[in-house]
Amino acid sequence: MDSIYQFTLEQLTEQFLGYGLKKYHAQQVYQWVYQKFASSFTEMTNLSKTIIPILTQHYTLQPLTLLKKIVDPIDQTTKLLFATNDQEKIESVLMFFNYGNSACVSTQIGCNMGCKFCASGLLKKVRNLNASEIVQQIMYINQYLHAQKQPALSNIVFMGIGEPFDNYEQVSQALRIINCPHGLGIGARKITVSTCGVVDKILPFARDFPQMNLAISLHAPNDQIRNEIMPINHRYPLVKLMETLQAYQQLVNRKITFEYLLLKDVNDHDQHAEELAQLVKPLHCLVNLIKYNNVKERCFTRSENSSRFAKILIRHKINTTTRLERGININAACGQLRAEHDKK
Repeated sequence: MDSIYQFTLEQLTEQFLGYGLKKYHAQQVYQWVYQKFASSFTEMTNLSKTIIPILTQHYTLQPLTLLKKIVDPIDQTTKLLFATNDQEKIESVLMFFNYGNSACVSTQIGCNMGCKFCASGLLKKVRNLNASEIVQQIMYINQYLHAQKQPALSNIVFMGIGEPFDNYEQVSQALRIINCPHGLGIGARKITVSTCGVVDKILPFARDFPQMNLAISLHAPNDQIRNEIMPINHRYPLVKLMETLQAYQQLVNRKITFEYLLLKDVNDHDQHAEELAQLVKPLHCLVNLIKYNNVKERCFTRSENSSRFAKILIRHKINTTTRLERGININAACGQLRAEHDKK
């Protein structure tokens, strides 16, 4: 049987018609699943009793299994560790902001990008997540919020374990499902997909999802540093990345966010800020400076130069923010909870 969470409304409608059902039955099921949080087909009381056996024969509503939940006592950031049906482990994070509740979801089990500072990189890629496993992370969090009598998720970021553009087909499927107005109905402009620089998927993303947000995990102002800390740069150097991003903006005319993790004595000096300003100046962009969550298996440490670094960028008229820290009391960096669990 297939997970009901794997299919777009259009795909489900086509399948239902093949089973002799009506088009509106697919919309009804979609609303029960994504808006009423049905955990079984028998809960769908406005469906004919003759339809339920067809659904139970072909589909499952089986959720991910929650292994662990930890909550930051200060900001209530909630980190979740799930087990998939084949007993692999993935992480998601729920964050609370004044503009709404946000979820950070994973797209792969492990990651092969090999970024030297990243906890996710400690866990080599086992496989891609399918769309159902991506969507179910969001569904669990929405159900959790509903039980807590809190507003549903308003923002989704694809910044968890894995490289989204290394799993483009299934990520695209998940994006269509969560954006569907008959389902989760999360607006395109409330969805952000991050990539470390898989260049050959950037323009397809522009064509497929022109209203969604793109974030680039940059973390270095030049090829020398980026080659050392991000192996992807050997395949897609900065000149190629920047050329592609200019083409991206010609297609969609949307602001690009550059994520820049400040690492002490690696990429946080004044000259690095000057280089970064010149690198991104041709683009309509935001530089989001990030304070490093120390990972004990990595040799990098947090920079204390974020304020000075930001002032240099702003002096060059680069739109700059420093990411509001969340979950620092619960090791919220992607991959840390799974790594700790695997050691036990």
